[in-house]
Amino acid sequence: MNATSQAADASPPTSSAPLLSIAVMGAGAVGCYFGAMLARAGHKVTLIGRQAHVQAVQKNGLRLQTAKEDLHVPMEASTEVSAIQGADVVLFCVKSTDTETAAQQIQPYLTNDTLVLTLQNGVDNDERARTMLGDDAQSPSVAAAVVYVATAMAGPGHVRHFGRGELVIAPSARSQAVAEQFTAAGIPAQVSDNVRNALWAKLVINCAYNALSALTHMPYDWLVAQDVGVNPLIDDIIDECAAVARAEGIALPANMREMVHNLPGSMPGQLSSTAQDLARGKLTEIDHLNGYVVHRGKVHGIATPINQTLLVLVRLAQTQRMPATRTNAPTP
Repeated sequence: MNATSQAADASPPTSSAPLLSIAVMGAGAVGCYFGAMLARAGHKVTLIGRQAHVQAVQKNGLRLQTAKEDLHVPMEASTEVSAIQGADVVLFCVKSTDTETAAQQIQPYLTNDTLVLTLQNGVDNDERARTMLGDDAQSPSVAAAVVYVATAMAGPGHVRHFGRGELVIAPSARSQAVAEQFTAAGIPAQVSDNVRNALWAKLVINCAYNALSALTHMPYDWLVAQDVGVNPLIDDIIDECAAVARAEGIALPANMREMVHNLPGSMPGQLSSTAQDLARGKLTEIDHLNGYVVHRGKVHGIATPINQTLLVLVRLAQTQRMPATRTNAPTP
């Protein structure tokens, strides 16, 4: 589509509830998309990100490009974590590898009225953040959120949206009110007691596609269209993950296999976040995806050879693209 800039306040959804002050910690593709949607609806949004990204947003607003529109959304942006101060809600969108460090950084600027939503891959980020932020009446509330959205950064200050955009949020004192505000802003959001199981269901989907997309640097729909045995391999990945999930006491959806195989149709053209990280020479989250299944499988005595293989292959690709992280191979 041709890029056309239009006003950010072009008929945004409205709500009668008081507007929120929202900070996005880790202003990558996910945080920028949801931040843009909330800013369009009139909420005060501050992005916390890298210098080049922040400068672009400060100069022109955040460019939000979707299948139907291409616009610049004015909002605040800063490289300083202290800009989080005063936020009602923090969208915690850092990589899973950075959860403890980032939580420790934001802790001085939060109050017990703040709701921290962990919008991250993996199943235990809320628990890990809570260990750093506290878990008592004087601490901020931390709630996990399951994210279903296809997005990518197209450059500094420019986020592209490819599909979906729903959130499922764990219960907390403020979760319901925040979910209603998000829904009014065009972000379908619901509060559910089943978030842990939903996080695991998303983990299974990520384990099935992220590494394969990263190793081929191809989107989901291309992967499953190849007549080279990808779909049977995905079934084997699902089976390994499901065995570990059962041992963890997780009830995966009865249609888990169907959910996995339907993903390429709902997100055609989407590269996995692992593929995007590899392409940028960044550390991936593979240890918190396939690696997490491998780790928990070992705890329960469950073999996970396919997840183990994908974990090692992505680690090798990651090391190749990040020379500073290379280490000498162990002596046989």
